[in-house]
Amino acid sequence: MEIPAINLKAILVVHWFLTVCGCIGWLPPTYIATNFSVLGVGVWAMAQRDSVDAVLMFLIGLLLTIIIDILHIAIFYSANQPTDLFRFSVGMAILSLLLKPLSSFFVYQMYRERGGEYNISFGFPTVTQNRDTYQSIDQQDPPDNSAKPFIQGEDQKHATRSY
Repeated sequence: MEIPAINLKAILVVHWFLTVCGCIGWLPPTYIATNFSVLGVGVWAMAQRDSVDAVLMFLIGLLLTIIIDILHIAIFYSANQPTDLFRFSVGMAILSLLLKPLSSFFVYQMYRERGGEYNISFGFPTVTQNRDTYQSIDQQDPPDNSAKPFIQGEDQKHATRSY
């Protein structure tokens, strides 16, 4: 099953709209700053179509804002404000939060399409399945005489060259 290609512009527009709607009623300036900063990095990733770093930074930003949005909603949510504007803002912020893992998945696919690899190393030895560098023990290579220029054949010993 092939994963559908989602345009980065669509992801940015949806998250921009949901962030603006979430900021209308109740969230603090830190919510606005974090989400619009990540969207700014997303615009950079959209502008430079071949940059792997821009997409990786946008992906990391999306993943970090998932945690930050959970903290903002948990800390600043108040059930004592029953206004419709408050409910609308909370709904849009929660919808944005629910869509961010899906958006992160699509941005990760874009990262892989642009040539990025997941190769983070923490210093532990790893075992790889790449067997291109192994030599087969079934085949024996003929001896290489290029390192010994004065040997002319296998049976002869050293010989002098005539110029």
